[in-house]
Amino acid sequence: MDPYEVLGVRQGASEAEIKAAYKELVKKYHPDRYQNNPLSDLAEEKLQEVNEAYEMLMKGGGSSGYGGGYGQSQGSNAASAEFNQVRRHIDMGNLQAAEDILNRSPNRNAEWMFLSGMLSYRKGWYDDGVNKVRQAVNMDPHNPEYNQALNQMMNVGRSYQNAAFGRGFNSTEDAFCKALQCYCCADFCCDCI
Repeated sequence: MDPYEVLGVRQGASEAEIKAAYKELVKKYHPDRYQNNPLSDLAEEKLQEVNEAYEMLMKGGGSSGYGGGYGQSQGSNAASAEFNQVRRHIDMGNLQAAEDILNRSPNRNAEWMFLSGMLSYRKGWYDDGVNKVRQAVNMDPHNPEYNQALNQMMNVGRSYQNAAFGRGFNSTEDAFCKALQCYCCADFCCDCI
């Protein structure tokens, strides 16, 4: 298997070109796009091939990067392999397997904290995810990947707050909120529900 061919990049491509090609292929073959599709097994196989090619190029080229928006872990080879496995599980949506590996890991460095935060974020635990990624940034402030992820998380939070501003309690626009308020008041006042 020629990793350059798998990723569709020229021999000797730059790290940025490899990362861009990898991210596009991960989007193309991501399991979420092939749910209830007869091609899901083929897409999963292709994604595995893409992950292996990317890992081969990143390790072989001495660069520090791993796809799916995460940088390759620093430190021992065992920790790197372990954390790369966590990244693959997170990328493929296998969050329980990623969590199991993180829980067993004795290596609780910035990379562990970052991956733990990304896992929480993928589970929908926004505050926990942001706090852990922020802690990873504090542990390794010069890591651009951690900083970029934290900035993206904060921007998503801001846009949610802006979109939600004016909705909720006392809002005249949201019928569900009004119904819920009436239900809560009725339950509190007359204990009839």
